[in-house]
Amino acid sequence: MSQPFAAPVVERVDSGHRYVILVDGRRAGLTAYRDRGEQRVLFHTEVDDAYAGQGLAAQLVQQALVDARHAGKRIVPVCSYVAAFLEKHDEFADITDPVTPDVLRWLETELG
Repeated sequence: MSQPFAAPVVERVDSGHRYVILVDGRRAGLTAYRDRGEQRVLFHTEVDDAYAGQGLAAQLVQQALVDARHAGKRIVPVCSYVAAFLEKHDEFADITDPVTPDVLRWLETELG
């Protein structure tokens, strides 16, 4: 009889500017961000191939958005996955700001 898998866990790692999703203690994916004042700019999401198709990216992004709301942040969805998620989940519309050229220039400078 096989062991049941533990539920995925999402953690914010401030030192790495990312949220990670862990499956059985192993990192399965991440969403990278930078804070710009009251905005949390989410610019990249990935899930390792070994965990693809399990809905982990959606869980990861949803928890990141909930955490941002609790932190009093507004979301800027530079990441195409985050943008697509927000189109389907209007419960975050009240904390979503548009991606502007100013934000993109700022992010480029931030990332070097």
